[in-house]
Amino acid sequence: MPLPPPLPDLILDPIVRLALTEDLGRAGDLTTDATIAPGTEMRATINARKPGILAGMDAAAYALKLVDPSVSLEVAIHDAGKLSPGAAIATLSGPARSILIAERTMLNFLGRLSGIATLTGAFVEKVAGTNATIVCTRKTTPGHRAVEKRAVRCGGGTSHRYGLDDAILIKDNHIAACGSISEALKRAHAYAGHLRMIEIEVDTLAQLEEALPYKPHAVLLDNMDNETLRKAVAMIDGACKAEASGGVNLDTVAGIAETGVDYISVGALTHSASNLDVGLDVA
Repeated sequence: MPLPPPLPDLILDPIVRLALTEDLGRAGDLTTDATIAPGTEMRATINARKPGILAGMDAAAYALKLVDPSVSLEVAIHDAGKLSPGAAIATLSGPARSILIAERTMLNFLGRLSGIATLTGAFVEKVAGTNATIVCTRKTTPGHRAVEKRAVRCGGGTSHRYGLDDAILIKDNHIAACGSISEALKRAHAYAGHLRMIEIEVDTLAQLEEALPYKPHAVLLDNMDNETLRKAVAMIDGACKAEASGGVNLDTVAGIAETGVDYISVGALTHSASNLDVGLDVA
């Protein structure tokens, strides 16, 4: 999966600025103000404490830039790079006060986003050799969707939807409110432009049979066991993309992939990833 470039400053700015202002509050860094004399210089390294996959360096670097652009940041391991315990990720040199102010925000982004990338990498490894691609969902931390979905890319996965505005996904509640699968798909095709993808969620093979004549671009096969997934893939027979979802974890994902689905959506990539332990040490 190609690694996306760092997010542009326009996207990073509100996310990172909010994190810094949340930490600095109304009075700034009282501890640093009280203990570190102006003009003190520092050299420090950001080190990995655990193995994993790095993500979030763009956000960390932008946090440092907002605090003090005069601090030098030398990156040794870039996003999507493999981490081993003790590996030096980056070196910071400059005013000690600035480095200490930026430290926690930088580490928060690196730890959270590297945790997502690392968990994604574990899922991707489980489905290696199959046709399946691991995708994340909209189950992201409010306000952090852009950085979390990029972290999934760093781990070798990709994204389902970024938001409600980039594709039509007809789920069970839409069907219930609309009246039927067929009516929902008719309306979606009438509404969508020629570049808009239409996907519909189905829970049973009978629902899939109803949906296929209306030519969705993809079908979300929700909470089906593996035998049912195989039957669904055979029914679809390449007419559209097949995506599996529901109950996916590291123990089940390989079996799901072997059913022949094209995509496996995993909400846990962003809602349940553990932080990867990284720290800043004075050199």
